Amino acid sequence: MDFLRSMSIAASGLKAQAGRMRVIAENLANASSTASTAGGDPYRRKLPTFQSTFDKAVEAQVVALGPIKRDSAAFDSRYEPGHPAADARGYVKYPNVNPLIESADLREAQRSYEANLKVFDQARQMTEGLYDILRR
Repeated sequence: MDFLRSMSIAASGLKAQAGRMRVIAENLANASSTASTAGGDPYRRKLPTFQSTFDKAVEAQVVALGPIKRDSAAFDSRYEPGHPAADARGYVKYPNVNPLIESADLREAQRSYEANLKVFDQARQMTEGLYDILRR
C-alpha cells in the first residue's frame, strides 16, 4: 500500500506542476500583447496556486493546482502615440509579465516535475522488484 500511496502523491505532484507550466506558458505567450481597444487593459499575469487535499482512496495528503489568481502589479506603460491601443495621452499599457521571471518559474516547475517523475519511477521499480521476489 505504501508504494501505491507514494505513486499517488507523486502523480498528484506531476499533475499540479504540469498545470503550473501551462499557466506560465500562457503568461509567456502573452508577454507582449496589448489591449484590443485604445486605453484598455492588456493581459494580466496569472499566478498558479497549490492546495493540499486528502485522497481517500490512498489515505494520503496530495497536492492539486488551486485557483489561478491574477497578479495585481501595475502594467508597464510606454509612450507610443501611433499605436492602436494608445490612450488619449499616447501611452500603451503592456502586460505585467516579466519573461525573465516566467522563465525562472518555468525552470523551477520543470525541476519539480522531474523530481516527482523520479519518485514515481522509483516506486514503480520497487513494486516490480517486489513482484519478482514474490514470483520466485
